[in-house]
Amino acid sequence: MFIDIDCHQIKKYNQNAFGDYFVSKRYPDEERLVAVLSDGLGSGIKANILSCMTATMLLRFVEGDQIPIRKAAEIVMNSLPVCQVRKISYSTFSIIDVNDDGIAKIVEEGNPDFIWIKNGKIMNPQYEEIPSKTHKNRCMKSYKINLELGDRLIFCSDGITQCGLGNPKLKLGLRREGLIKFVLSRLEQDPDISSSELSDFIIKQARNIETDKNPKDDMSALVLYCREPRKSLVFTGPPFMQNKDSEYAQLFADFKGKKAIAGGTTANLISRELNIPITMDKTISVGKLPACSYMEGVDLVTEGILTLTQTLEYLENGKWDIDNAAGKLVEFLLDSDCIYFMVGAKLNQAHYNPTLPIEIEIRKNIIKKMKSILQDKYYKKVSMQYM
Repeated sequence: MFIDIDCHQIKKYNQNAFGDYFVSKRYPDEERLVAVLSDGLGSGIKANILSCMTATMLLRFVEGDQIPIRKAAEIVMNSLPVCQVRKISYSTFSIIDVNDDGIAKIVEEGNPDFIWIKNGKIMNPQYEEIPSKTHKNRCMKSYKINLELGDRLIFCSDGITQCGLGNPKLKLGLRREGLIKFVLSRLEQDPDISSSELSDFIIKQARNIETDKNPKDDMSALVLYCREPRKSLVFTGPPFMQNKDSEYAQLFADFKGKKAIAGGTTANLISRELNIPITMDKTISVGKLPACSYMEGVDLVTEGILTLTQTLEYLENGKWDIDNAAGKLVEFLLDSDCIYFMVGAKLNQAHYNPTLPIEIEIRKNIIKKMKSILQDKYYKKVSMQYM
């Protein structure tokens, strides 16, 4: 089971910083994901610092698995100061620690109660209340639930549930009940909607509910979706041992999922060993990346180092051109959950040509950086195999 996760946010109107803070980290070796959403007191820079501090502390406590999630949350709850003017906590938080078997531990303090949707129905899980030892008005809710394929979890800051205050149709704001209503309606239209699309939908709906379309508070929507993983394989670079070409070509052929090849030498290897012809796109664009080629049974075939370098830059910037080979490779990667790289270790002297741009790096270093950014920024599971 793959946990698809994403969070969309919008700042309070006329503020330069997000008052809510989201952080998440996937641990492939442990088949585990930890995510935290914190809402800082007020808005702007002060709220950003408070929420960032809270979320980062919680993640650091929990990620090493040295402190149980409940204990970590209790430490933070008891440690957070109280605003002397408003007499409330400097920040609130929701934290979830979930593994690929669907066992989820959740602790919330101050945020709206999370929403658990199973088979189109709202679940009401049992929880334990844990009062603060130092602040009488604080109390955590601790849950342990078992998720299954198709389940969704939705967390949000109170900017979502309180949006629309003052609207004649929503005198008390959207509230949790209103959020549930339009989320279920959206899921009826598209049962397989991704976490990214659903969290973006929630933010847009919340903003539209505001009387003048300007958010009166920071808004965050965090969505988790349990589903079958979408797998993909990228084969790039010729193997170090040429006598193993047929073995690696067969591994490529037997892979169950989408497949891409990055590199002309690699494409020729697959073509030769599997007896599949390559159709070349003869389009020549001066100053642009080489065009894609085509091969039966392969979803994407691109040039190697130049395309990989541009793909890495696109992933880092979060923006890309969908009309070139690197943009197509980015979309191939982001449409996957579990990404496997087969990386040939044979050196290509062309990579050391002094006339090539200085930013071009050796293939292995590019893939290493790509792996890190896909895991940390896009929450993918990534593995590499050197050949």
